[in-house]
Amino acid sequence: MKTKNQKHYTPADRKMWTGRIDGTSEEHLRWHQVITCIDLNNEQDLTGCYVILGFACDEGVRRNLGRTGAAKGPEVLIKALSNLPVFRDKKTKLVDAGTVYCSDHQLENAQESLGYFIQLILQRGGFPMVLGGGHEITFGHYLGLKSYSRNKLGIINFDAHFDIRKPEQEIATSGTGFYQIAQQEEKINYLPIGIQKISNTQALFDAVKDYQINWIEAQHFHKSNSEAIIQQVESFIAGIDYLYLTVDLDVFAASCAPGVSALAHNGIQPDAFFLEIFQLIISSEKLISIDIAEFNPAYDIDNRTAKLAADLLFHIVNL
Repeated sequence: MKTKNQKHYTPADRKMWTGRIDGTSEEHLRWHQVITCIDLNNEQDLTGCYVILGFACDEGVRRNLGRTGAAKGPEVLIKALSNLPVFRDKKTKLVDAGTVYCSDHQLENAQESLGYFIQLILQRGGFPMVLGGGHEITFGHYLGLKSYSRNKLGIINFDAHFDIRKPEQEIATSGTGFYQIAQQEEKINYLPIGIQKISNTQALFDAVKDYQINWIEAQHFHKSNSEAIIQQVESFIAGIDYLYLTVDLDVFAASCAPGVSALAHNGIQPDAFFLEIFQLIISSEKLISIDIAEFNPAYDIDNRTAKLAADLLFHIVNL
């Protein structure tokens, strides 16, 4: 009989990974040619592996009255990742660990299952790269990290939204994740980057002030503020034991990321300055995991959003 966590989990399917084949020698390889597909229910050493785990869920988006479709995100992102090249000097170990699904609107159970499998990956030595799914991914991801270690966790969130709304009638959504985390922590260590004033109420700004959270607004995220932003990011990382990075793709301008649950027409650009800050974060030895949230392929144009998400993960693997 399947456990509660197993009911929401499907092992990796090798048939999902297909793509161009230029050759089979080392210099021609792409991700789909080297990926190892596993079942997390089986014991396996994942030391040194980048472990892809899907979270096929947009129930939190639905509850938040957003446009659904992000549940298809992991499946489409795998297609975008499949053709990425492998560079032999990196000796990359890539693993697909399957997908956690949200069935019958059971968001809370799906989040618990996500946390359980993230904990397993970490215990076995892997680096989780989780593909969403809506931003309800955050609370599930957090549950796994806290089960793995009680050390001081810090979260950096590239996002147009704070996602710290108090749930109505205790019903969690894609916008309540950081409120839920704050209720679990004596003090939440949280740095949101790319916040839009147009996308957050006064109540949400008041809430982050109450939690003593500092943030970086999208309008201030540019090269002329480089020194202050780098100092703020470095100071944040210095004050924690380990780091979880979550990237909500709606932080980016609509022209670069049209395939999201909540479009940001004037979001930040994934330009050289963004990559400088992103590189600073992912280069930290404290970084323990990452997820990509709110990719909604139903609204993507020319695979722009999928390719952007794939590029971010490509940077991590090729540090």
